[in-house]
Amino acid sequence: MTRPTETAGARWDEIDKEKMLWVIPAERMKKGRVHTVPLTKQTLDLLETIDFITGESEYLFPAGKSNKNHINKETANKALVRMGFKGRQTSHGLRALASTTLNEQNFDADIIEAALSHVDRDKVRSAYYRTDYLERRKILMMWWSDHIEEAATGS
Repeated sequence: MTRPTETAGARWDEIDKEKMLWVIPAERMKKGRVHTVPLTKQTLDLLETIDFITGESEYLFPAGKSNKNHINKETANKALVRMGFKGRQTSHGLRALASTTLNEQNFDADIIEAALSHVDRDKVRSAYYRTDYLERRKILMMWWSDHIEEAATGS
């Protein structure tokens, strides 16, 4: 549920496998705030596979020509086009898909907005309401990972 730019630039030193967290530093975030993403068992399994493939790169998704750089933020969009989703889906649109699905499942809107790293537009509320809902987002992310896995296996 991260932005394409955040995902493309993901670094191994941002991943804490023991705590099951991905901590994206403020300088890589759109709103300039640290964003912590709860990781699920499914995500950790994927990371294990990716780690085997990426070798010595500091990036989860190294560029094809040099593992010293990360993939372009448009790489996921190009992959969606090659998979036949041209004009129907974008990598950023997957965030909308997640938001819509989670809202339809009656997850708390504040939890979903926190998962998307959206900043409350109400300046007063934003100044006083400082929770990141991490524990509740862990439950949301477990549900989301299970939902994706069920969809992928046709159940």
